[in-house]
Amino acid sequence: MTAFTVPLFVRGQLITDDLVPFASRLDHSFQAPDPAKHAHALPLRSPSEMADLYAVSFDEILDVLAELGVALAFERNPYIQEAYEACLVSNPMPESILRTGYVALPTMFSRESMRELAEAQVGIDYLEGWVPRRLLDGREIRVRAFGARTLHIPAGNGGLVAGITVLRNALTRSDATVKAPSNDPLTAIAIARTLADIAPDHPITKHLAVGYWKGGDEQVEEQLYKPEHIEKIVAWGGLASVKHVTRYIQPGLELIALDPKRSGTIIGPEAFEDEDTLREVAKRAACDVGAGNQEGCVNARVIYVLSGTDEAGLQKANRLGQLVYESMVGLPEFISTTPKVVDRTLLENVEGSRLTEDWYRVFGGEHAEGAIIVSQLDEPVHYSTLLSGRVANIVPVDSIDKVTDAVNAYTQTIGIYPESLKAELRDTLSLFGAQRLTSLGYAASVNFTIPQDAMEPVRRMCKWVVEEHCSPDRVLPLWESRDLTPMPTTM
Repeated sequence: MTAFTVPLFVRGQLITDDLVPFASRLDHSFQAPDPAKHAHALPLRSPSEMADLYAVSFDEILDVLAELGVALAFERNPYIQEAYEACLVSNPMPESILRTGYVALPTMFSRESMRELAEAQVGIDYLEGWVPRRLLDGREIRVRAFGARTLHIPAGNGGLVAGITVLRNALTRSDATVKAPSNDPLTAIAIARTLADIAPDHPITKHLAVGYWKGGDEQVEEQLYKPEHIEKIVAWGGLASVKHVTRYIQPGLELIALDPKRSGTIIGPEAFEDEDTLREVAKRAACDVGAGNQEGCVNARVIYVLSGTDEAGLQKANRLGQLVYESMVGLPEFISTTPKVVDRTLLENVEGSRLTEDWYRVFGGEHAEGAIIVSQLDEPVHYSTLLSGRVANIVPVDSIDKVTDAVNAYTQTIGIYPESLKAELRDTLSLFGAQRLTSLGYAASVNFTIPQDAMEPVRRMCKWVVEEHCSPDRVLPLWESRDLTPMPTTM
């Protein structure tokens, strides 16, 4: 059954012919213009065509984006409503959680938030002009951050990822081709169409193209993924999403990989000081597990608890597990709800754990609503990489060393309680590979102003160009250097 049509948006123009079918991830199909026939129209013909982006001020760009944010209001925007309806049949997220993302989308385009993002990750002065500085050797330099010709492969985690993709592109004065994900095929196009309605002739509209093609389609990608067309590829997603991109990486074509990570939790012994504290900790941990139905990289999956592994320690861990489960299923529906899609292999493993009480205690999970598995030893369940759909594993430990051993380059967010433990561990966890340490309960409260995946993606999207002025009376001329004068290191 064909559920909807995904048009092709090319720099203000909408293409709806040459339709061919594609499959979504939830046994539905949609149709879109044949990407092989239109791929040639997606890239910018010449870098010189980006000059119009530098004829407008940063404040003018903010004006258009702020107007765009107002126009993206869910209740009034038919394109956004259509994108939401498409996600209902193509995305595993339940209706209530998907709606939350679309309702929140306009806030991303508030003027204050956009200025904060640009200032924090690039520096508005560098986006607006050449910033001067004199170096110790006497030369004067001016540095400017230029936009790039980019290809974006965003994740289909709901409306906010599409929003930040368009926003980052506009703030950096970049040119973007956006590959829509199959589990959120219309949101980026909805934003682009709204932008074209309010600013049809503006440069940021003319430097945005959005369409769908299946990842790995060589007929499309061999036309696009070339340094003469694209300078930077910003790719979200797992190995399957990124693997087909890496074959095209070469000098002049950079990959900025926002690949999926695993996140977790560390809870100190202070959580067990009294019942009120324990309930507060459980409520926070439940939010880190259940928000967005545990679909994000930021969600907690394995929760290490410094309760000890003796009988008293296991009792504490089990009590925490019970309270986390109760809090998780009690979360409001706009934050978390019974998963729409479940992993059958995971459910079979959970049921297996339920039968081995010497090793595990399982709270919930009888109706695929989510579960908390408490290990009765200091090891995660053997299927910890499968944890999803509001299923998490509490692991009691005697020493923090057991926790640091589990942190590696795939670790993104770690929610920690109490704050003093976070301050104590931050240097060590960073060395092991952790990328974001936050207060327990705030793992899924994401701010795009801060670094992401141990980098500043907006800064990396820019090309940092240097103009030098070297006066012979201030900078030693090479043609006057002597044998004993150290030669400068060449780049």
